[in-house]
Amino acid sequence: MSAPEVAHAFYEVLRARGVTRIFGNPGSNELTMLKHLPDDIHYVLALQEGAAVAMADGYAQASGSLGVVNLHSSSGTGNAMGNLTNSAAAHAPVLVIAGQQNRRYVPMNAMLTNVEASRLADPLVKWSAEPLRPEDVPALVSQAALLAMSAPTGPTYVSIPLDDWAHPADDRVSGALSERSVSASPVLPETSIDEIVAEVDAASSPALVLGPGVDTEAGWRATRSLSERRGLPVWVAPSPSRAPFPTRHPHFRGILPTGLGAVADLLSEHDLVLSLGAAVFRYHQFVDGAPLREGTRLIAITSDPGEAARAAAGAIHVGDPADAAARLTARVRAGDRPAGHGFAPDAAPASVNGRHSAQAILDAVDRAKRDDAVVVLEWTSADALWARLSFDRAQSYYFPANGGLGWGLPAAIGVQLADPTRPVIALIGDGAMQYTPAALWTAARYGIPVTFVIGQNEEYGALQRFSRIMDVPDGGYLDLAGLDPCAIARGYGVEAHRFEELDQLEQFIREAGHATGPRLAVIPQSSQR
Repeated sequence: MSAPEVAHAFYEVLRARGVTRIFGNPGSNELTMLKHLPDDIHYVLALQEGAAVAMADGYAQASGSLGVVNLHSSSGTGNAMGNLTNSAAAHAPVLVIAGQQNRRYVPMNAMLTNVEASRLADPLVKWSAEPLRPEDVPALVSQAALLAMSAPTGPTYVSIPLDDWAHPADDRVSGALSERSVSASPVLPETSIDEIVAEVDAASSPALVLGPGVDTEAGWRATRSLSERRGLPVWVAPSPSRAPFPTRHPHFRGILPTGLGAVADLLSEHDLVLSLGAAVFRYHQFVDGAPLREGTRLIAITSDPGEAARAAAGAIHVGDPADAAARLTARVRAGDRPAGHGFAPDAAPASVNGRHSAQAILDAVDRAKRDDAVVVLEWTSADALWARLSFDRAQSYYFPANGGLGWGLPAAIGVQLADPTRPVIALIGDGAMQYTPAALWTAARYGIPVTFVIGQNEEYGALQRFSRIMDVPDGGYLDLAGLDPCAIARGYGVEAHRFEELDQLEQFIREAGHATGPRLAVIPQSSQR
């Protein structure tokens, strides 16, 4: 009996990891992989590589499973790098498979050679490789998949020559790969839990800061219980890519600012800050000052040793933050501090000349969306505005973790595919939409029922805001006049409407749960000037 082909062993490895979809944009180097694509693994075609990465990223984050993306050699990898920065920052378990030229041509640097492929995606991937022999492909892909899913989860990259797929596999190795598993989730030792319990019990005014690492069902249960038992006010860490706590809970205080000194000032009333599942901290806007005020001690728990080592202050423990929160809840002393009144956003500014503020648009979305709706946001002033949305369950909010534009629109497609039972609403700026508009075609082709809402202020609103902060003169280089998002969407086959009034938008969003395909609405938004 002849040995199976490398392609057969490769797809067996993917099946063993639960893979049912590959997102991608193939080129000539990848056609030999697709030649062997089995019926039970579906190829979701994207028209641009950055969109493919974002789809796989959104799918991986929302499903908690491995996202697989197929890119075309070095050029396709280059096109995808912008969104790969978001995947790396989000710890998204994404396996990137890139095609390589024929082995005989690689030393000649023939056209479409993936030059120095194992270095190309650094430093945005946990691990990368190219097989020394065709027989090594299944083992390397298995290793990459297991590493992507091991804490701290994150992207991995494998470059595969186009002539490897039909080569006989080493069945002595590949036959056992589907049975391999790795359990790699760090758990805090009891001595660390003892130390943290003692610190929390001794503190007179402790507070909790939460990050994306606890945005799971288990993380929500544990952190809510911990907050309620000890009476801890809860902040969300700066620059959040997820919503790790109920936004209408009486203990919720909102989001920390993105400036170093500003965070220290806000936390100065607390003698102890316990951070779970967050980098300490992801700043953005420069505000001078120390990381913490004198008299404030910080303890953090993260599953990422890199985040722990980069922390600007505090005692950082490496371990599963959700598991640690559950163990702490069972042991910290009960507190008697009042819960407070929760987070109450200011009233939205009134509409002017038919244009609506971002706050008013978000309030309309919040009134109309289903309780179980998922919001994917890539829009003006996200840090200041997302807490206007009501979230009462885990995995309800996604934002590009590294701030790279062009992620939100395609990521919403991956999020919807991961859980078709929950309606997905993508709130996208008219500028951000232009980075990956071709993703709308994928949504239309496969009938993926995402509801897209485009706030049209005809400018790069976030940059207008930063221009004021940095005293940059107003210039036409931030203006986006002349765009027609509805025409663009219709060109890709997506139903599109322009609404002038917020009640029209509300009705559109109420219908999201019954959609059978993608839909898009444009609402005029006031300027950031």
